[in-house]
Amino acid sequence: MQTLGVSDLIIPAITQASWDAIQTLCTSQAGLHAAYGLHPLYLAEHTQQHLTILADFIQGNRLQVIAVGECGLDFFLPDLDVQRQTEFFNAQLKLAKQFDLPVIIHARRSVDAVLSCIRRVGGLRGVVHSFAGSLQQAEQLIAQGFYLGAGGTLTYERAHRLRYVLKTVPLEFLLLETDAPDQPDSQWRGQRNTPLRLPVIAEALAELRSCSVESIAKVTTTNAQNLFGIN
Repeated sequence: MQTLGVSDLIIPAITQASWDAIQTLCTSQAGLHAAYGLHPLYLAEHTQQHLTILADFIQGNRLQVIAVGECGLDFFLPDLDVQRQTEFFNAQLKLAKQFDLPVIIHARRSVDAVLSCIRRVGGLRGVVHSFAGSLQQAEQLIAQGFYLGAGGTLTYERAHRLRYVLKTVPLEFLLLETDAPDQPDSQWRGQRNTPLRLPVIAEALAELRSCSVESIAKVTTTNAQNLFGIN
């Protein structure tokens, strides 16, 4: 990856069962950083006890944990209990605040609800990954101390609203991502996504904003370093 200019990867956990494997992976190789959380799409696998275990896990690995997440709200799938999602999300936001960690947020068709939770807890920072909201929502998230994740979706010509948002907001509030193995870019459509596609995202964002790839790489790298404390 380093030959392509990708120096660091953040690997977010999605269930309690995955935490140990991610911890082992990220401690075995430089440039890999772990985040731990309970993803709303796996709501059926989560228990209240997992929140207690998460707090203890973070406390016992303070130097290794880079963020809380991936967590959030998903209003796209109709069978996911909104109240239970919100309870788990709020609890994880409070843990992020308690341990002074950034939070990695999933917000599919739920940006306004996510914003409400962020405001309610207060004093947070993080990223809404694979952002797909409006310019107004983007500006409100930025005002709350959050970055926006820009991934493969921006490479699709029909993503007019997203492309407008990513062209308009200050570059200092954008992060690059692939969301591998999901959300492949338009050139990789139908295939298993990989972090090796990150330069394609950078090139697409540079074209969209009429600037150099080097400037995109420099600023978004600095953004990630500042948010996650990566040296």
